[in-house]
Amino acid sequence: MTTFALVHGSWVGAWCWELLTPLLQEAGHDVVTMDLPCNDGSASFETYADVVCTSLDGWDKDIVLVGHSLAGNTIPLVAARRPVRHLVYLCAVIPDIGRSMVDQWRDEPMLNPDYVKGLSKLDTQNRTTWVDLKLARALLFADCDEPPAMAALNRLGPQARYPSTVPFPLAEFPSVRCTAVVCSDDQFVYPDCLRQVARDRLGADIVELPGSHSPFLSRPSALAEVLLRIADGN
Repeated sequence: MTTFALVHGSWVGAWCWELLTPLLQEAGHDVVTMDLPCNDGSASFETYADVVCTSLDGWDKDIVLVGHSLAGNTIPLVAARRPVRHLVYLCAVIPDIGRSMVDQWRDEPMLNPDYVKGLSKLDTQNRTTWVDLKLARALLFADCDEPPAMAALNRLGPQARYPSTVPFPLAEFPSVRCTAVVCSDDQFVYPDCLRQVARDRLGADIVELPGSHSPFLSRPSALAEVLLRIADGN
């Protein structure tokens, strides 16, 4: 039995895994989710990793750790602290040793720059929220059916900018097998960049899925099949 630890990205919460979780449980595996302190203007990715590690207290070593989008910065920090069997970077932004995400975004074509047009101005805690929900739908939930897309849009919350301004703290990536799940029509994290960085920086296996940035909502069965193959060692 594998324990899947599912770590969410920006503006969402543990709720985003609600369609995927029962599919993994029905296959006989355990699932752990958690809400990261994304609305805390002083929390860093190290703080996020604290929350994940606390959520995994008492679980065995057979952990497959899945990080979506911005959580690509959190999951290697967790793997540096405790045993995990496999890291899955799901439509994820992958950090660079010694650099902040803000520095990377200046010279790596990782993210669709149009996303900033849909965000609020920074509030007093340096947080943003989505104010253009039509753009959020196009970039985050492009291929989702209307009911799950609208439910997700109505649950989007704030994301603090601070973690993305702090240099990635590890001296090297953990020696853990990695897979990058790339969605071919992702409108938020550019697929070509993710493929290249995942290979060059992590030596990751690449798994291709159709669709856009949130396959846990648009095609949970297909994503479950990918994760179950990883759990089986394939």
